[in-house]
Amino acid sequence: MTEPLWTGPAVALVNLFDADAAVDAEGTAEHAARVVEAGIRAVVVNGSTGEAAALSDAERVALIAAVRAACPGVPVIAGASGDWWQQAAARVAGAIDAGADAVLVAPPRLGGALTGYYARVVDAAAGVPVLAYHYPGVAGGPVPVEALPGLGVGGIKDSSGDPARFGHELGLGGDLAVYTGASALLGYASWLGAAGAIVAAANLVPGECLAAWDRDAAAQHVVSRTERESKALPGGLKEAMARQYGTSPVRRLG
Repeated sequence: MTEPLWTGPAVALVNLFDADAAVDAEGTAEHAARVVEAGIRAVVVNGSTGEAAALSDAERVALIAAVRAACPGVPVIAGASGDWWQQAAARVAGAIDAGADAVLVAPPRLGGALTGYYARVVDAAAGVPVLAYHYPGVAGGPVPVEALPGLGVGGIKDSSGDPARFGHELGLGGDLAVYTGASALLGYASWLGAAGAIVAAANLVPGECLAAWDRDAAAQHVVSRTERESKALPGGLKEAMARQYGTSPVRRLG
């Protein structure tokens, strides 16, 4: 059986922008290094938490390269979704050239044949792991569980927060690495034998995310509360980070 690229919690990284809403690749990389130093096992850059939909392809590459240089000891996974296969394939190739160890790719927002789309993406990755991304309405379209075995991907990030669906994915077996994107399911995912998690809460409470993965109920409550409270702030997660770390709260989206 193939070992997953990493196990345990990864951070769904926030991308930082300066006062003029320009990409702050150095600041983003410094923040990535901070959570890695706290024990987080991998970094996912240019995902939905990183406002990837508002980034140019050149900005995506700059962020990947900066994070890769700042976090030499852990896997760096890059979001590389696209609204059609050629766009996604080009982003996959660019991410790998910039140093990504794997790519995270959601289906096209407007649907289409998933097998053909992912076949092109996997081909462009040239042996680098591809993770499908299920977060319909936020990051592309849905990834039906029954379609997963035929997509040729190495794993999936499921941010739906649906425990029944998550259990179904784990029941597929084989070499599919299953990661939850729902911070409320950290302990549950660990208990069921998932490969790991990719969560935005790790930007704020990395230590508690690690403890929750180890099935510490008190830590799981802290993680869930932290995410809930940050979402209630006018500026969301970035405002919570600004209060905690002094980072920029500027957003391009939302």
